[in-house]
Parts: sequence; structure tokens; C-alpha cells
Amino acid sequence: MLLRLMLLCLLVSPVLSLDCYVCSSSATNEECNKNTQECRAPLDTCMTAVDILGSTKAIVKQCASWATCSGAASSASVDSNGNGNTVNCCNSFNLCNFSGAESTHTHTALLLLTAGVLFLLSH
Repeated sequence: MLLRLMLLCLLVSPVLSLDCYVCSSSATNEECNKNTQECRAPLDTCMTAVDILGSTKAIVKQCASWATCSGAASSASVDSNGNGNTVNCCNSFNLCNFSGAESTHTHTALLLLTAGVLFLLSH
């Protein structure tokens, strides 16, 4: 019973704050992961944008709202030469934007899978 209550609280309770890696424009992910910021409502998502033009790469990480990040992600595109931009969003845990290659759906799917396994184990 206690496990179910804890799981319910985890799934329903609002996130008070989220820590994200932030950078204005870095050539590498390692450079970008040197600074963190606590994001406050309505900024509830870590957003990572990667722009590529030829051999030049610029990574930007920041706090954003889920609506802003998912909107930017839906309009991002990369051409057949690998030029363009990608936008990734996450809000599943602090510093979830450690990698610029994570997808919007990876963290949500992982959270749902974990919740499902915990639910099944509690029965």
C-alpha cells in the first residue's frame, strides 16, 4: 500500500524545480555541461538545441516551458547533408539534458516503463 502511495505521489505531484545544464553556444557537449541552472515555473523543461552547418556545431542548452520546447522540436530539421538543427526536450530528472542526443520521448518512455514495473511488482 505504501509503495502505491509513493508511486502515485511521484506521478501526480508537480515538479517544484528542475536543474538543467545551460550554455549559450558551445562546440562540444562537454563544454556545454559546465554550468547548471535551477529552472522555475513556468520553465519546467530542459531544452537542448544543436545547430550544424558543415563542420561547425553550436550547442545551446536552456530552461524552457514544455510547450516552447516541443514546438521548437517539431519544427527542427536536418537535411541529407547533416546540416540543420535538432531540438531535444526532457524534464524527467535533474540534469536530464546531459547529452545533446537524447530524444523527447526517451525520458517519458523510461519513466512510464519504470512506473509500470513498480505497479506490477506491488500486486
